[in-house]
Amino acid sequence: MTASPLRRPARRTAAALALLLVCLALPPGAEAATPPATSPAPVPGSGRDLGREVLATDDGWAAEGAGTTGGSTADAAHVFTVRNRAQLAAALDGGSSVPKIIRVAGTVDANTDDRGRRLDCADYATGGYDLDAYLAAYHPRTWGGTKPTGPQEDARKASAARQAERVELRVGSNTTIVGAGRGAVLTGASLQVKDADNVIVRNLELRDAYDCFPVWQPNTGGLGDWKAAYDTLWLRGATHVWIDHVTASDKGHPDDREPTHFGRNYLRHDGLLDITNGSDLVTVSWSRFTDHDKAMLIGNADTVTTDRGKLRVTLHHNEFDSVVQRAPRVRFGQVHLYNNRYVVPDGGDYRYSIGVATESRIVAENNSFTTPGHVEVADLLKSWNGSALSQRGTEFNGFPVDLVPIYNAYNSGSETDLATDVGWTPALHGRIDSAERAAADVARGAGAGRAG
Repeated sequence: MTASPLRRPARRTAAALALLLVCLALPPGAEAATPPATSPAPVPGSGRDLGREVLATDDGWAAEGAGTTGGSTADAAHVFTVRNRAQLAAALDGGSSVPKIIRVAGTVDANTDDRGRRLDCADYATGGYDLDAYLAAYHPRTWGGTKPTGPQEDARKASAARQAERVELRVGSNTTIVGAGRGAVLTGASLQVKDADNVIVRNLELRDAYDCFPVWQPNTGGLGDWKAAYDTLWLRGATHVWIDHVTASDKGHPDDREPTHFGRNYLRHDGLLDITNGSDLVTVSWSRFTDHDKAMLIGNADTVTTDRGKLRVTLHHNEFDSVVQRAPRVRFGQVHLYNNRYVVPDGGDYRYSIGVATESRIVAENNSFTTPGHVEVADLLKSWNGSALSQRGTEFNGFPVDLVPIYNAYNSGSETDLATDVGWTPALHGRIDSAERAAADVARGAGAGRAG
């Protein structure tokens, strides 16, 4: 198939453009046969008991070894239906490892007290914290570039701790959390799977993990930045985790509507899904990540070399819609990224989709990107000390492209070229469809409320 030319980038070299035209041809073997699918998109209304379902054989890294079964073996006394934060916290039981199935019905708001009264930022503020006073105390022109200390920072920390007591919810081993039918929402919470094994989260909308008390970090990024505390779903030291048919977003409080302080956006959200601190054997499938800045971080720092050999993650049949960056950004991990759909809206902020960072080994197969005209093929990738990316079958606005040589040509002289050999071949996966077919399936079947 011959592709029409892409929008001419004024800042690129003629040599890079010539290479782009060559790379638009689909590489031989890009549609090679692969094993039959193990986890097709479920049919809504099928009446299945999602709480008792387990991850299918070979469905990504979470199927390694004993696989991932969550709380499927829970006895009747440990099957809960929760409709408010107090019930959810009780069912989680402080992160206990007793097999349990937790069904979320309706909307559960983490920013509520034990009687169900809605809490806002003013309810958490303590110690004399006041945003205007905080801004006055730590303005870069007077405070400088040192880390904030003193009464207002102490009050911010104390206020943040009060909110954390409400919104941070720990998930223990052998747990399944599942939305009960359509319309199951957990809002304001930071679900944290910490040092736990064998966890399933399915059919649930996770919304607006809003931080009332972001901290100013003067030396971040050269100009300083605001740092929010809460990931919507955070895996820390977690193993054998399956996340399926989840929708995660900032719905209700998008960061692009927040004010600017010290010349930087006053961020209220961190990641939608972060997989860090030695987490391993994770499958993320048929989920939607939308309306957010930093969507997914795999591996939290270049210096955490203990992550070597871990952070094995599969991402398949997910949609990243209106995501600015980190879809995902990877350090150290062996990540299989296939049959995902990326949608970049016109007029929104966009930086990159796939972040290739220190010692990452990403295999990207048959992913689809739909972007406005100002986004170029080379913009889909960003490297921070990354050395290699293996990819095939990528579709860009309906045309086949070969990401790595285009990226290397466009960034020649400014960055080290990416190699294409990452030293491993994924074995745990279902059928890998063409990018075009997968994008259509994902548009119809990904996200909460579509799992059965």
